[in-house]
Amino acid sequence: MKKEISAGGVVYRQIGDDVHILLIEDRYRKLAFAKGRMEAGETIEQAALREIKEETNIDGKIIQPLIINYYQFEHTEHGQVEKETHYYLVEALSDELKAQTEEIRGVKWHGAADAWAEHNLNGYENNRGILKMALEILGFLGEEDEMKV
Repeated sequence: MKKEISAGGVVYRQIGDDVHILLIEDRYRKLAFAKGRMEAGETIEQAALREIKEETNIDGKIIQPLIINYYQFEHTEHGQVEKETHYYLVEALSDELKAQTEEIRGVKWHGAADAWAEHNLNGYENNRGILKMALEILGFLGEEDEMKV
């Protein structure tokens, strides 16, 4: 079985007491995090930062790993593929957004509460826990998914 490794992250920036989360709108009009496949010769961390830069134009610094998701899917050419996706909490070191329109529809900064609400309305269910984890680490989400803002 073919194995594919991807990496990306929940990108944030601190502005005063506010935290902003970077969400992309993918080609299916769903909100998600910048991520993509690891290339030969790079580490998983390098892949995460490269994909974030390519898709959003944001330079980032990895703060800590969040989670690794494992799943399988059926590929039209390769058959069954085992997928491993590494997500990191990434601090933005730049803030000029430019979407890689060949792969995504758009990219936008959201305040923490807005990111949580928007993602719950139009994000992927399997990414909800990743965003929750990031917001908890950043101090913006409490026990029962209640925002502290």
